[in-house]
Amino acid sequence: MKGLILHESARGIDAYGPESGLLKSRMLFFTEEVTPESSNELIEYLLFLDKDAPGEEITICINSPGGEVVSGLAVYDTIRMLESPVRTVCIGTAASMGSILFLAGEKRLMLPHCKIMIHDPLIAGLSGSKKALELEKEAAKLMETRAITGGIIAERSGHTLEEVLEKTKEDCYLDAEEAIEFGIATGIIEKW
Repeated sequence: MKGLILHESARGIDAYGPESGLLKSRMLFFTEEVTPESSNELIEYLLFLDKDAPGEEITICINSPGGEVVSGLAVYDTIRMLESPVRTVCIGTAASMGSILFLAGEKRLMLPHCKIMIHDPLIAGLSGSKKALELEKEAAKLMETRAITGGIIAERSGHTLEEVLEKTKEDCYLDAEEAIEFGIATGIIEKW
């Protein structure tokens, strides 16, 4: 349910969408699959806000099923390089690559009933016949991606890579308290 917000000012009455007001508050929402398009849009907004007021906190609210690894890592790297501190807030489920985006924040907060899901990366779209060497090459890429994403989870949570890889062998859903205990989240947000 999106509508216009009317705001009276010295210039008269301005009408804008809720996303404009949130952008003015340096709050972004990432509530979709991680794709090249969605990632590029988020990076553009992050760079804009960082240049607009360097050093002022940016908040990203995340409710994402995850998605494409390279695009997600581009967002993760961008967040980590910004001059402005970034606070990530899980507002539903931050799953798979969505959890990696969540981990990019310095402050990583969750609403009380949200979930984080971490797991080993998947090969999407395997179809048709593959030769043994093609499968071996795909498996090597997958293991490289596993090491990268596992390394990020380990670094940000304070666990060893071995502990993380053991935890992510299967889909691992963590509620807010469990995410804090594991070091993925830094707190529970109870008031905006």
